Order: sequence, then C-alpha cells, then structure tokens
Amino acid sequence: MALSGINLPHRHVVQKGGTALRQQSLFSQAEQYGQLKITKSPWQSFGLATFAGAFIALAFVFYITVTTGAGEGPWGLVRLAGGLAFSLGLMLVVICGGELFTSTVLSSVAWAQKLVSTRSLLVCWLRVYLGNLLGALLMLLLIFSARMYELDGGLWGLNALHIAQHKLHHGWGQAFSLGILCNMLVCLGVWMTFASKDALTKAILLMLPVAMFVSSGFEHSIANLFMVPLGIIIANFGSADYFAQLGVAQSQFADLTFYHFIINNLIPVTLGNIVGGGLFVGLGYWMIEQQPKHQTALQLAPIPLAQCLPISNPKHHINLAGDTSMPKSIQKLTVSELMDTTPFTLTPDLSVYEGLKCLSNAEQRGAAVVDSRQQLVGYVSQQDLLRSLWSEEYVRGISYKVADLMQTRVMTVSLNDSVAQLIELMVVDREKLFPVSDTGILMGTTFASYEERLRLAHANKPSSFPVVEQGKLVGVITREMIALKVSQVYS
Repeated sequence: MALSGINLPHRHVVQKGGTALRQQSLFSQAEQYGQLKITKSPWQSFGLATFAGAFIALAFVFYITVTTGAGEGPWGLVRLAGGLAFSLGLMLVVICGGELFTSTVLSSVAWAQKLVSTRSLLVCWLRVYLGNLLGALLMLLLIFSARMYELDGGLWGLNALHIAQHKLHHGWGQAFSLGILCNMLVCLGVWMTFASKDALTKAILLMLPVAMFVSSGFEHSIANLFMVPLGIIIANFGSADYFAQLGVAQSQFADLTFYHFIINNLIPVTLGNIVGGGLFVGLGYWMIEQQPKHQTALQLAPIPLAQCLPISNPKHHINLAGDTSMPKSIQKLTVSELMDTTPFTLTPDLSVYEGLKCLSNAEQRGAAVVDSRQQLVGYVSQQDLLRSLWSEEYVRGISYKVADLMQTRVMTVSLNDSVAQLIELMVVDREKLFPVSDTGILMGTTFASYEERLRLAHANKPSSFPVVEQGKLVGVITREMIALKVSQVYS
C-alpha cells in the first residue's frame, strides 16, 4: 500500500530579515477558505449568511443615500462615490464575519481539489443563498418601516425605484454577462485579502474592486435581493400622496413585479455570479496551479514541505541488503495495528495562544488539525505557533489562528500501509545511501562504504504521521510507537 498525501498546495519560502518564514500562497488560502465554508456547521453558516445579507442591504442603503439628489453632477464621479459607499458591505462581510453567496462560490477551489463533495458544495451554496435572502428581507422590512423612502422629499425612494426598474430592463444575456463581471471583481477582491491579515489593509483592498463593479453597473445577485424588492414594495405600497408629491404616476413602475424580477434578473444574475466567481476566478486559478512549475536560476520556486511519495513506488523502492534481518513480525505489521486510534487534535479556529496551551497541556510537540467532521485539514507544531509570536514583534496587531499557521501539505499514511516501509521512509534517504541515477550511473565523486553512507543517509521526514481513511483522521502513528514495538520484539 502507499502513502497518501492530502491534496493541498505547497507553501512558499519567503526571506525576511535573514530568516525563512513560511507564507501560504494565495491559492492555498483560497482552498482553505472554501473548505472551511463548506465544513462549517449548518446553523453557524446560515446565521453568518443572514448577517451577510443584511450587510449588503445596508451597503445599498448607503449607495442610495449618497447618489440621491446628485442632479446634474458628473455621472462617473457620482457613481464612483456610490460604489465606494457600497464597498462597506463587503468590508463588513470580510472583517466582521459573514457568509456571502457571491464569495462562497470560491469554494469551487476546494471542490476541484476533491476536498469536498459536489453535494456538500451545492448544499452550502443553497444554505448561504437562503441565509442572504433572509438577511436582505429583514433589512427591507426595517428600511420600509422606517419610511426612509421619504427622505429628501421622497427623492430617496424615487432613486430606489429607478435603480430597481433599471435592473429589470436588462436582457437575459446582458444580465448574465453583468453577473459574471460583477463576481469576478468580488472574488478577486476577496482573493486579494488573503495577502494580508490586517483589517485596515483588507478594507482598502476591497474598496476599488467593489467601487468598479458598482459604478460600472455590474449585477450582484444578493444586492438585488434587497434592491429590487425594495423598489417593488415602494411601487406597490407607497401612498398616493407620496407619488403625488413626487409628481410621478404610480403606474409608471407597474413592471416592478416579483415574477419579472426572478425571471429576468435574479436567475441570470445568480448564474452569472457563479460563473464569474466560481468558474472564471476559482477554477481559473486552480487550472493554473495544476500546470507544471519550472525553476530557473533567477526564480524562487515553491518549496514543498513534504513530497507525498508512495512508500512502495517502484522508482523509489530498493531492497536493502539488511531488510532480511528485520523480524517477520515487524515486516508483516501494518499501520492499523500500531497506531493511536484516539489521537490528540486541534481545530483550525483556535488562536495561537490557545493552540500552544493545548499542546503544552497534552505534552505534544505538534498535532493534526481537523474540522468539525474529523476531516484532516493540516498539521501544526509548537514551532509553527511560536514563529507567529516572533513575527508579532515586527508586525503589531496581527492575530493568527491555527488555520493561518498550520502546514497544509501533510504526509499521511493509510491503515494498511507497511510499518517496515514506513520505518524506511522515516529514517533513510535512499538518494544519499545509493548515490546513483535511475540508469545506474554513479553520482558521487568519492568512494564510501555502505556503512558510512548509511550513517550519513538520515532522512528529513516527519516523526509523526496522521492516518487517514477517506479524508478523515482515524489515528496517528509516531516514531516513538514504532521504536517501542521494535524494542519489545528484540527484548
């Protein structure tokens, strides 16, 4: 049987102040971002989605207020001001915490990496969409009850009516294309925030992508869940006196209906948002990450923390002369017979200090990181956590969690893997032991005996391996467990 590696991307090595610090690639963070969204508990996900729907609704209220009464102001500048105001919505979602459908479609990255099933992906999208709808409708009820449409002599409400009506006058294909363009910018904005852990920096990064899609008239399905129903409610429940005061006929907005909204706007825009964010951005970057990476003398190539190579890969397996001296009881031993079936684990949402405290209390140097479904999502050591505390001396205000610091490329084993082959992987670097090419050509320049080469052929491999079955952590096997078993056999 073979070692199975979690299919997660590498981390990059970044030089800072003479010390090598590991920093996750943006793609790696996007992958974790999507996986955590899908594995989050349903009620937590729905509650955060409700907040996100409310945040986006509040942002549209800000947009209407800023653009009302602009009159003959410069068309572009007025819309830019409105777009910057609307960016408050995505800032609230990202910084305060929220599950927004248009950014949740980035979980397509985790799906493409086979970390989540198609069913769980679609269920998550539906749950978040419905939560966003609830949040938008709650804000709609509050805004209409507050009679905000009467602001500025009723012009606030008239502005809302015109915005909602304009959205329904797009052709189906036009609405679909505008939805694609919108969510490309939303997801690219969210993608950029992976580059920083500072809240202010995240907010600044989000402003221009959002301002661009709003000022350019691109279509956002969740924003429309508030904006168009607001226009429909004002058109149908606004008093006759209100329209008389404005000097416009109520019948002018007769096309503002829920049927017209759903068929001609919501459906094509939602589909466009999925394509723009989930396909163009998410799967687009995923396809790029799958391409072979080449290293040149002038480039800093990604360095994987672990090469998840099969134990029994013929290319890497050579029968050692000393193999026959290993007792048959060890040769026949499998991981399932030796592993710890109740391993100590951490969760990705723990803070650095909580993680260190848990490791210290358990007298562990590191631990597997699992989500709520016991799916293995990474591995974190005391060294990983302490490194972040060192960095805080130089970057004040950063608050790390285990999810930010854990190793996401982890070497794992399966239940039926051979312990004997695992020992070889742990302790022997075969390229140092046998310095020959695949064609048998000697690669070294000096002769050394087998014993001398074996003494120097120490392997730089983990001493603890998570045991995974169908993506779930079922145990841990360590070098100490193997050493204890071997010592018992020889005693």
